[in-house]
Amino acid sequence: MASYEKGPGSNVINMSAKRNAPNKELSFILVTGVSFDGCSTDGLPTKNQFPDLYTIADSIEKIVTTNTKSIHAGTFTYQCERLDYYYVKDTNGISANLQKCYISTFPKYRPYINIKEDKTWEAYLGFLYPNEETLEYMGNQKIVLKLQEAGDKLEKPRKVDHWLYFAAEADRNCILAYIKANHFTIESKEIDKSLEKSFKLQISRTDKVDLPTINQVTLDLRKDVLKCNGDYDGWETFVVK
Repeated sequence: MASYEKGPGSNVINMSAKRNAPNKELSFILVTGVSFDGCSTDGLPTKNQFPDLYTIADSIEKIVTTNTKSIHAGTFTYQCERLDYYYVKDTNGISANLQKCYISTFPKYRPYINIKEDKTWEAYLGFLYPNEETLEYMGNQKIVLKLQEAGDKLEKPRKVDHWLYFAAEADRNCILAYIKANHFTIESKEIDKSLEKSFKLQISRTDKVDLPTINQVTLDLRKDVLKCNGDYDGWETFVVK
């Protein structure tokens, strides 16, 4: 979920497509879906509308995969509209087949079909794929959910460990002022020559781990580690019941 100009939007993303993006063989982007009436006040589908929307998505997928080699890049739902994004090799026949399907099978919905060349995969890399802050949030959310599943109510501060990696000792030393100013404790300093960034630093601090709090901690830490040419490699803590 994210906030856009006119309200919230939902973005379902095929994260694995990033490994081969841009795929030169699939150089056309197909954006297709429907607008629907009776959506919620924030422009998203109601619970009763999802079965139809899933059926439409399945029909779209069948037509696209039957016509050409393709990959489903994601789905964007916003302002009473739900659109699927496909990268395809060949565009011949897809538009006509989709139009026929919409008219004959889903006449109460207003269809949308747009096909254009996108060799650089801008629609995927520039729009669908989450930015660094969103990726940070998603990673933190996974950890916090696991803590909650284990019975943690996230109310009590506790020791949180963080791992940082640098290519040179000077870069690792660069972050020390930030660590001291923000009251982190250095747990260990190691060199692992098997890694490209072999200068490892483990630090810790007592913090709350509710999502808004820990997300701000990691965003700030990652930002300053990057200033020192380093990589922030996440955090770890223990369950407090």
